[in-house]
Amino acid sequence: MRGVLFACVVALMPSGGIAAGLERAPVDLSGLATQATEGAVVEIKATENARFERWVSAFERRARAAGISQSVLQRAFRGVDYNAAVVGKDRNQSEFTRQIWDYLDSAASPVRVRNGQAALRRHKSLLKRIEAKYGVDRHVVAAIWGLESAYGKVRGDIPVIEALATLAFDGRRGAFFEGQLMAALQILQSGDVRPRDMRGSWAGAMGHTQFIPSSYLSFAVDFSGDGKRDIWSEDPADALASTAAYLARSGWVKGQPWGVEVQLRRGFTYDLASRTVLKSPAAWAALGVRGVDGKVVPNYGRASILLPAGSNGAVFMIFENFAVIEKYNKADAYVIGVGHLADRLRGGLPIQASWPRGYAPLSFAQKKQMQRRLTRMRFLDDKVDGIIGPNTINAIRAFQISRGVTPDGYPSQDLLALLKER
Repeated sequence: MRGVLFACVVALMPSGGIAAGLERAPVDLSGLATQATEGAVVEIKATENARFERWVSAFERRARAAGISQSVLQRAFRGVDYNAAVVGKDRNQSEFTRQIWDYLDSAASPVRVRNGQAALRRHKSLLKRIEAKYGVDRHVVAAIWGLESAYGKVRGDIPVIEALATLAFDGRRGAFFEGQLMAALQILQSGDVRPRDMRGSWAGAMGHTQFIPSSYLSFAVDFSGDGKRDIWSEDPADALASTAAYLARSGWVKGQPWGVEVQLRRGFTYDLASRTVLKSPAAWAALGVRGVDGKVVPNYGRASILLPAGSNGAVFMIFENFAVIEKYNKADAYVIGVGHLADRLRGGLPIQASWPRGYAPLSFAQKKQMQRRLTRMRFLDDKVDGIIGPNTINAIRAFQISRGVTPDGYPSQDLLALLKER
């Protein structure tokens, strides 16, 4: 079995190695309890690794049936073990409760802006050529680069095959990660990268702009012309061009912003702040929605109004390109982070509105409690998963309207308290 025997020996080895342990006298009994615990951990690890080995063998049969060669499989899985640290990171994602203002403070921090402007100068010719070919704003491409890998400095160093195999075996999102593992093997079979160089994040995202394997197969390009789509090397050309190609093929509208910060007049009807309500900037201006400078927003196309922190924070008029960036990562905070960082990289101002800082966010458990209460009250007809998506926001808004409070759709502590009154 790959690594199992070695792991057991090392875990049981006394300090100083096997020989030193055998020479030690007299025998010290004070550590027996600890040794027994370590032995139990080793046994658990050995059992898990054995189960993982059986899973890998079964997967390899499926991979061969899908066209992956035996030689690729042998090279790909050489030295691969069950990686418990990867599973731990996957388990902890659902508890992520960082507020959007904290996220944006980091996304467009002074250091990230300065480093991004330096990267734009350093790769000026490359980014201009990419923009000319794909029609995607180079500042947006650079912003994704900045958020995903700090402009190439933090690309991830976990073996992708090991990470994906572990997550596929673990089963929480087994089908998804098995699909990504199969895609990673197809990349190896294409010859674009060697197994030892295919490294990335704990979830299998790779390279300067953190492509997952399926996205690589669909969108990666050989912009440098060396015959390989190399998103892993120090040269960012293929990775940045692949990101532009991804956005272009996802429907990027040339010359249109992701969104603009706006202000609402007193008495604004908050149920209009929905992704399903689309109006021209002029139509929004007639309803009292204007830029932070008080002017009508230029006619970039139809837009909707987004309240990422409810009625107490910044407000954005978002356009079609918001949804395009969203295909890269569905989190509103991420899309706003990319868009705002891009604006700052081209010399734009910080967000002008204040945020409700100091506010205690709902925990993951509280979000699920909120969803359960909305479901019992028949405002929500969806799974209880602690994820605040459009269905939950609409349910919150419907409940708020029923209670005569501002229907901003925001999952706050005040909202949960109001739900508990019923």
